Amino acid sequence: MDRDSVEPTVTSLPGPKASEWVEYHQSTAATSTYVYEFVWDITKDAVGPFCTDPDGNVLLDFTSHVAAAPLGYNNPELQSRLDDLDLVDPMKIAGQDFYVSTGGSPETASLPGPAHLMDRLTDLTDHYGMDTVFLSNSGAEAVENAIKICYDACEAPKYGITFDGAFHGRTLGALSLNRSKSVHRRKFPEVSGIHDVPYSMAGLETLRDKLDDTHGHLPADQVAFLILEPVQGEGGYHVPSEEFMREVQAICDEHDIPVIADEIQSGVGRTGELWASDHYDLEPDVITSAKALRVGATVANEALFPDTEARLSSTWGAGDILASIQGTLTLDVIQEQDLMANATEKGTKLRADLSRLAERTPCLTDVRGLGLMTAVEFDTKDRRDAVLKAALSEGLLTLGCGKRSLRLLPPLDVTDRELDLALECFEAALDSVASHRVSST
Repeated sequence: MDRDSVEPTVTSLPGPKASEWVEYHQSTAATSTYVYEFVWDITKDAVGPFCTDPDGNVLLDFTSHVAAAPLGYNNPELQSRLDDLDLVDPMKIAGQDFYVSTGGSPETASLPGPAHLMDRLTDLTDHYGMDTVFLSNSGAEAVENAIKICYDACEAPKYGITFDGAFHGRTLGALSLNRSKSVHRRKFPEVSGIHDVPYSMAGLETLRDKLDDTHGHLPADQVAFLILEPVQGEGGYHVPSEEFMREVQAICDEHDIPVIADEIQSGVGRTGELWASDHYDLEPDVITSAKALRVGATVANEALFPDTEARLSSTWGAGDILASIQGTLTLDVIQEQDLMANATEKGTKLRADLSRLAERTPCLTDVRGLGLMTAVEFDTKDRRDAVLKAALSEGLLTLGCGKRSLRLLPPLDVTDRELDLALECFEAALDSVASHRVSST
């Protein structure tokens, strides 16, 4: 597959072979959030944002597996480094109980391991005064451990602050922080004392009132943390203003409340900076990362972490050898190829093109984003869903977010040609939905 010339081609979706795979998978799988019946065939050609399904359809993937594949498919630089590995078994060990060497000394090792990844993360968060990392299996675990260390560090922990539209994971503790869809939390017990405010300047005024020493009802010394996504993901790709972030920091400084920045979707170069927090006058006390990093990571200053054993939790974490290698090498490629600058440039182009399209398309009510996190908002949820489905038929993979928005997350090395192809597919999907509505009325 030649990345410079390949285009999305679709005969039918799902085709007969893909349908067989879906049926086989669903015969034993618990009900979960499958968006649609797209099946990636790992034995067939794939490169950059292009992949192939079992029936030979070539798709343009602008989801990057919900930001978990920041370099797209089979990035040649990353692949060449991984091809040199003489893989061993097991590739996962009990990483919180044992240690991993990748040969020689830490300084001379030819391959990065979990300890190298942690060292790299402290370098990349040093400007926030962070020097300690706990690795885990997922973003939800990274969040769980973030709130645990904040509870542990607070003398009288009783409360936590989250925001409307927030999404921080689906493990039981993390669910208590979510405010994006009620279905995620319904019927589950919750961590007590979690208060929410709107993700807006008005919301911060409400928070100030809650924390006011005279008439507020939240004693600040009992607030263990404030958690936020520097750019909201599942909740709708809402990009806060600089004023909003300055006020968040001011409130937390005034009341000595630790800030947890959930960078699981927005981090590792996705917004044009390594961390979305870097765009703002925000000084997080804890950063949570995962997805593009290949493992979960809770990063903070040593003083915030418990000094007692067994206070944090992860099964594999620092023992996921392959994921740690992939995460470190991914950081290398992003920096060596200046992909954060590409994310800024290409994200600006993508939103400019979509904004011009929105000017002549009344059903598109907003275009927003930062770097290569971009959302298009529709006038109705039904129309958004119809366009998402029609885009798949055109060969473009997208995802919904918020109430009626569609998100686009191309790989960080996306090209102008690939953006233009995606826009063509998106326009064709809009036309298809519009013509269908006319013909059905």
